[in-house]
Amino acid sequence: MMNSVAPPTLKVTWYLTGRLSVMGKVESIDVSVVPFQVGRRHGLPLSLSYATVSSLHAEIKIEEGYLQIRDAGSTNGTFVNGKQVREWETLSDGDLIQFADVPFRVGMKVPQGTSSTLCDPSGASERALSLIQFDKLMTDRAVVPHFQPILDIRNGKVTGYEVLGRSNLFGLKTPRDMFLAASQLDLEAELSTMLRVAGLECAPQADTSLSLYLNTHPAEIVTSNLFDSLVELRTNFPNQAITLEVHEASATDLASMKELKRRLHELGIKLAYDDFGVGQSRLVELAEVSPDVVKFDMQLIRDIHLSPPRHQQMVAKLVQMVRELGSASLAEGVESEAEHRCCCEMGFDLGQGYYYGKPMPAPDLPTPTVGRLRPLF
Repeated sequence: MMNSVAPPTLKVTWYLTGRLSVMGKVESIDVSVVPFQVGRRHGLPLSLSYATVSSLHAEIKIEEGYLQIRDAGSTNGTFVNGKQVREWETLSDGDLIQFADVPFRVGMKVPQGTSSTLCDPSGASERALSLIQFDKLMTDRAVVPHFQPILDIRNGKVTGYEVLGRSNLFGLKTPRDMFLAASQLDLEAELSTMLRVAGLECAPQADTSLSLYLNTHPAEIVTSNLFDSLVELRTNFPNQAITLEVHEASATDLASMKELKRRLHELGIKLAYDDFGVGQSRLVELAEVSPDVVKFDMQLIRDIHLSPPRHQQMVAKLVQMVRELGSASLAEGVESEAEHRCCCEMGFDLGQGYYYGKPMPAPDLPTPTVGRLRPLF
């Protein structure tokens, strides 16, 4: 999809739309000063309260009417429409910027009275269609939940499934597409709730002791709406084992996380920290509010058998620390036998990834009682 770029002869106001913090509302910030710096540091034109964002993460400038961006040596990278950028990159109206995992949409205000048409018809039509499709997605619950197995990597036995959202609607086939559309309407929390409900409704019914790992969105963490939705889930599915995944970067408020864990355990729901190890790992929060499961980010696991010994030792020590805190350690993104064996040697309890099984609809899942892997120990 081609979006419009402001011509140099036309004066427009550029702005970015997104959340300044995990719990913040969607805001639009004008690119009013140059250079326009983005980062976690206080006092910047765009200051973001996210652990994954670097102190000075990126810079934006207006060059002859064009909006441009570059990464400022950040730890976790700057991305435009999913592509990592380092040198100056020209932006267009409607582009998606990610500062690490924090999304912002590029917007453009056109002066009144101009006869210039900036948005190309095909791009505008596609964006409008995706929003129409999103309404259908929510109204009809037009999702096809997929389930990816989670195994005990020591004996190959399936212990649960992560529930992943999919759909057959144009422009909304993946969770990324769905949440991009939801962000334009400030409906991320509502979408997240709907995906959990649909996942439980479509889940395999043969063995409810297999835990279903349900995702959350940062917009809904520690809110009454989240708790109410979980109470309703437990009422409607009283026997289903459930584990709620919270992104590691969202676990920033100790009091709130303690309250979340307390309420979850009252409902018989386990707590998992997702994407542990990416960016700044929340070790203090991990120690103070130890979850039932810690999911190690796939960036730590990918080709771990080829990693330097120092990297492997660091991961092994983190696994040991997690175990000492009473949490189960889960390796995400395992794709090969070599990675699997290395994770076993490091002491991981659980594994998830294409090596063990790809996400698929419930009717296509193999019988979960038969492990795919031969026990290694």
